[in-house]
Amino acid sequence: MPQLLVRDIEASVVARLRQRAAAEGVSVEEAHRRVLRAALLGDGPGPEADFAQFLRAVPKGEEIEFPRARDGVRKEEW
Repeated sequence: MPQLLVRDIEASVVARLRQRAAAEGVSVEEAHRRVLRAALLGDGPGPEADFAQFLRAVPKGEEIEFPRARDGVRKEEW
């Protein structure tokens, strides 16, 4: 498989790539591959994406509101 060596990358870019890799639970090298694929091919995470990555993408806190029924108390059926 072909290889690519990128030189003279700004320290801030490397730091962000490391942060992304840690957040995705993958190596920096894999995070780099994913960034290149997304930028050049428009692809999101491929089949290697796991459930943990899916959960990280779920909105948290006040980012999302779920509608609630206000029709009173429900009875439990046993």
